[in-house]
Amino acid sequence: MRTRQPATTALEDPRIPVRAKLAAAWTSFVFLYVYVDILAFFKPGVIDDIEAGVVWEFDVSQTLLTTFLAVMAIPILMVVLSMTLPARANRITNLIVASVQVPFAAFNAVGESWTYFYGLGVALEVIVLALILRYAWTWPRTTPSAITATSPDRETVRAQQQA
Repeated sequence: MRTRQPATTALEDPRIPVRAKLAAAWTSFVFLYVYVDILAFFKPGVIDDIEAGVVWEFDVSQTLLTTFLAVMAIPILMVVLSMTLPARANRITNLIVASVQVPFAAFNAVGESWTYFYGLGVALEVIVLALILRYAWTWPRTTPSAITATSPDRETVRAQQQA
């Protein structure tokens, strides 16, 4: 006796807009960035140094914390900018900011003794940044025929303005 197998159907796979991919990637990058910093608090001596007023080799000051905030604000703002900037500006901004963030991410592992932890953190951040660069670089183009089919020609616009 045969049992009836349900018919398998393909799952719907709608196209995800580039803006959404970029915003999701920047969000993932921010989470990685923050969690590497949070988990680093469990490294022996880090909390003691912070309580003594030192982060890495720097004295904790308003200037240092303002610099940290400004540096973190860049990828955080990229989430919003990726969803709101016009396509051309969006593409250029993502290419520039992600390119600058790659060496900055790598800098965080320089001189660290916990190479597995920081190495994994940097590797994951760079992978996400590579995705951002790929999404921005391969942003789909609109064909000239699609532009003229959806936008009025100059004569139509002039006629509407004069009316």
